[in-house]
Amino acid sequence: MMDKTFDPAAVEARVSAAWEEGQAFRAGRPERAGAEPFSIVIPPPNVTGSLHMGHALNNTIQDILVRFERMRGKDVLWQPGTDHAGIATQMVVERKLMERQQPGRRELGREEFLRRVWAWKEESGGTIIGQLKRLGASCDWSRERFTMDEGLSRAVLKTFVDLHAQGLIYRDKRLVNWDPKFQTAISDLEVQQIEVKGHLWHFDYPVVDEAGTPTGAIITVATTRPETMLGDTAVAVHPDDERYRDLVGQRVRLPLVNRLIPIVADAYSDPEKGTGAVKITPAHDFNDFEVGRRNGCRPINVLDAEARIQIAGNADFLDGAEPEDAALALDGLDRFEARKRVVALMEERGLLRLVEPNTHAVPHGDRSGVVIEPYLTDQWYVNVKPLAERALQAVRDGQTRFVPDNYEKIFFQWLENIEPWCVSRQLWWGHQIPVWYGRKKDVEGRSGARTLPFEVTWFCAMSEAEAIAMAKSYYGDGNQVVVVPEPPAYKRLDPENYDLRNESGPYEIWRDPDVLDTWFSSALWPFSTLGWPDKTPELARFYPTNTLVTGKDIIFFWVARMMMMGLHLTDQAPFETVYLHTLVRDEKGAKMSKSKGNVVDPVDLIDRFGADALRFTLAALAAPGRDIKLGPQRVEGYRNFATKLWNAARFAEMNGCELKADFRPEAVRETLNAWALTEAAKAVAEVAQGITVYRFNDAAAAAYRFVWNVFCDWYLELAKPVLQGEGVDPAARAETQATVAFLIDQIAKLLHPFMPFLTEELWAIKGQVLPTPRGLLALESWPELSAYTNSEAEEEIGWLVDLISEVRSARSETNVPAGAQVPLVLVGADAGVRARVERWSETLTRLARLSEIGFADAAPKNAVQLLVRGSVAALPLEGIVDLAAEVARLKKEAGKARTEIGKIDGKLGNADFLARAPEEVVDEQRERRDAEAARLGKIEEALVRLSEA
Repeated sequence: MMDKTFDPAAVEARVSAAWEEGQAFRAGRPERAGAEPFSIVIPPPNVTGSLHMGHALNNTIQDILVRFERMRGKDVLWQPGTDHAGIATQMVVERKLMERQQPGRRELGREEFLRRVWAWKEESGGTIIGQLKRLGASCDWSRERFTMDEGLSRAVLKTFVDLHAQGLIYRDKRLVNWDPKFQTAISDLEVQQIEVKGHLWHFDYPVVDEAGTPTGAIITVATTRPETMLGDTAVAVHPDDERYRDLVGQRVRLPLVNRLIPIVADAYSDPEKGTGAVKITPAHDFNDFEVGRRNGCRPINVLDAEARIQIAGNADFLDGAEPEDAALALDGLDRFEARKRVVALMEERGLLRLVEPNTHAVPHGDRSGVVIEPYLTDQWYVNVKPLAERALQAVRDGQTRFVPDNYEKIFFQWLENIEPWCVSRQLWWGHQIPVWYGRKKDVEGRSGARTLPFEVTWFCAMSEAEAIAMAKSYYGDGNQVVVVPEPPAYKRLDPENYDLRNESGPYEIWRDPDVLDTWFSSALWPFSTLGWPDKTPELARFYPTNTLVTGKDIIFFWVARMMMMGLHLTDQAPFETVYLHTLVRDEKGAKMSKSKGNVVDPVDLIDRFGADALRFTLAALAAPGRDIKLGPQRVEGYRNFATKLWNAARFAEMNGCELKADFRPEAVRETLNAWALTEAAKAVAEVAQGITVYRFNDAAAAAYRFVWNVFCDWYLELAKPVLQGEGVDPAARAETQATVAFLIDQIAKLLHPFMPFLTEELWAIKGQVLPTPRGLLALESWPELSAYTNSEAEEEIGWLVDLISEVRSARSETNVPAGAQVPLVLVGADAGVRARVERWSETLTRLARLSEIGFADAAPKNAVQLLVRGSVAALPLEGIVDLAAEVARLKKEAGKARTEIGKIDGKLGNADFLARAPEEVVDEQRERRDAEAARLGKIEEALVRLSEA
């Protein structure tokens, strides 16, 4: 006997254990050796992470796909794993050391610190894997990988070494996003733009003649970062700006520093913004860096790695000038303290013209929370331009397609304008860059002063032994080479401050202490997880993968890089289809954030409503291109859907509906049963089509409509007299019982990709009556019902359902009291309609709350007319509803709806509103308009009916 209620917690644990015991999700099952392969790689979550709503959506969609394809008989591999998450993991471990009052990273040293990180990873990392299993993710968990596994690490090293040998990886001094707290470069994805209230300071720079004497003219620049003026190397004006045309080519004396810098013409300067003149600080602004490069202005870095003013020993800062003592006194100041001092100094000298309040976006580190600096450093870069060309061509040629396809345009725009990829990070946790540095052999000074400025060379190798061999070959076979740890003061590769030591001893080489950007190893994920660079059987069978499911926000950081690396290293695009889903927002449409306090925890929702309810909710709301608004009420609604199905299965059990091993659906004789099978076949086709074309909301809607509306509300209701009535033909009852049981099995299959726990449980329970045990639903075949369609049955029962629905709708729209029974008149009914009415008169009367059913050649007066599949029916409402009053009421409601639509249209047509209002507010207005338009449509439909009465 089935339990009275469905208990998700108990069922999920039991079903998960059954899947694991049966190895249900293993790729390469013997019985599928000849089957078509289907593979997806999971976007590897951070090993530090826990399940958030984006993960829940992403993995639900992937699981729907792989369960569906597994049921269609394919050999499915859903490759799981986690990412080492360089900066996030290092931060977690450093914080734990601090909380325990243990020595910090630098006190521990690299080797010991990394040992602590690995220990933390083994003990506490990977929480998210357990949470993904709770969600029902049917990955092949036996193949779980980690981006710093031995095999994946070898793939990373080989990629770096090969790209370096091909000239695609190189070292360069460029601007990066620099996090002064963690003292590392970070990716754009790790930068948050935060609106802050600040100021715009207008400074006067004096123009000088060729001898450097002031001419009396000034040029005024505006800046939000006064401290960076110490590194100015030009002032830019627009070439077409008449105000400054005569000044182009002249120079100004930079206040405080006394450096002479040129006035250049560059289109970057906007004549309509500020003063039209822009200070150019190439070492501290990405746009300025490009302006400086175009105009031959070299960058001068005036900040150190901790974002303090760096003047002492900074030869670039002087550049032949003699700074004021006040400027030199800024050395070592924090950037924000220096900002105050610079403003005060400029004001003292009468060079501060204006201070304006200014709200602007300031980049912050998403983990450190500090302001990010554009910072000039030596880093390793990948020249991705040639790689991007192949990725673009692969999409143009149709090797890879995007769903929705509008993302192709975004993909093209980014790759067509791609910049070199900075792949080095100043961290310890990650794949250490396989480069060893040494002194160039042709530099004089092998013996002599103890500390020498010298140039370096480097050896890019797979191992230390290989690097030593390369160094020996470089220096000469007779010379000794030893590997030394990084020098004590070594933070960046700074040869001028490197203590050569052992000048007459062996040549020393040292390894680059930096690690690679996490996205570098992630770019190899689709093939490194399958054993590349070795030619493994798994690589041959499952690569390229079929589909990638990921968020639209990492199309550049991950999708594009996987495309580029996959094509370059394997000569194949890594996936056929890229499905990009949208964001999950809160129920009001606002982006979830801890600071807003509106984060919805998927694990909490699973605890409250069950994993199936959460999964179905996400699938039902996953309309292409539209963000999801999620609140507990929506999940609760789909929990009720699970309860509805459970109760229907219990109803079937209590009415003797058991599976029959010899049941033949194609042989059913009862019209009602043939109709239900026809509707099931239609639903199976619609769900399969929805999943196949990545319209998961349509697939979920088709499944929901069949289960709730067709099966539960109509079929079981119409079948009650057969199942429970007296004097029923035993053969008709037995057939109906068998059909109900068969359809519950088909529903379990149909819903399994969406609601795996509930359906696996129903499958097990219902299969207990069969003479031989059956296996797991997860490995069953997708339903094939197309042969069971019956157009005559669909016509008859469809007519009955539509007639009852139309009567109910008309009663509601015209305000007929709920308890009132009304007559129904069939107008001009032919023999076929009369026969249907006779067969179903009792059902019609009961379900449509009718007092009687009659026939007439013309509709009675004061009757609402209904058109049902070519038949005309009428509801005489005289004496039941005041028709005139009802028309007046509906017209008033229609007027209100039109007024509301007009107000909303006014807002949505206002460009200022659209520009200023938060995205969620605009979306809310659009949804309100849709709702009002739908309401108006129903009112107008009711008015049409009443006007015909």
